[in-house]
Amino acid sequence: MSQSVRRAARIVDSIARRPASVSELAEEFGVHRSTMFREVQSLEEVGYLRKRKNGEYVLGLHLIALAHQASDSLDLREIAHDRLLKLHRTVGNTIHLAALVDHSIVYVDKVEDTSGVRMYSRIGSPARPYCSGVGKTILAELPTTDRDAVLAGVVWEKFTDKTLTSRSQLDAELTTVAARGWAVDDGEFEDFVNCIAVPIHGPACVVGALSITAIRMAADLNALKAHLPLLQSVARDISTELGAV
Repeated sequence: MSQSVRRAARIVDSIARRPASVSELAEEFGVHRSTMFREVQSLEEVGYLRKRKNGEYVLGLHLIALAHQASDSLDLREIAHDRLLKLHRTVGNTIHLAALVDHSIVYVDKVEDTSGVRMYSRIGSPARPYCSGVGKTILAELPTTDRDAVLAGVVWEKFTDKTLTSRSQLDAELTTVAARGWAVDDGEFEDFVNCIAVPIHGPACVVGALSITAIRMAADLNALKAHLPLLQSVARDISTELGAV
């Protein structure tokens, strides 16, 4: 790698940490101000840097767009799958991995309960956002406009006595979910099934959720909550590989 390319990469890394002026960058890299000016000007021309009115440089929109494209190309299922298998070997219950795809929440991976009890969910099928642990976990992390988009076509069907049947009920629960960082499905779709779920983050926002699901007679919510630290640890590992800060 040439010296100029290497320095350009280091300049971008430096500005990603904090905005800086040409003089500050020249001092940091030990070069003359005119040399640094030419470097940042070239990076600005290709959209990797952008100059503020106060003379400081920040990351440019083209570089940010490239970062999002790279993020979109990551295969959440591929990154997470081995970790799901390891988690399953420890807890024994059904493990679900869901992803936010456009304005839908979709199951992208699943490892079945060791007892042979099969859940209704299928890889590739949508999760019901208002009565599933993965759905509520993701919704709680979204800004209002994105949450509105996910819920735009929802029919508030009452499946059990515990199903939330209005947006106001859901928003109240999502406030709690956002504050504590995890969600539950307490028999809200099938009254004999419960689950606990945590979010998975990418570089800029929530991208999915990870959950442990069980038949209530085999493991109630208290039993599932005992696995919460492990579940959160696995989700953090996946998030880190996805580039979450």
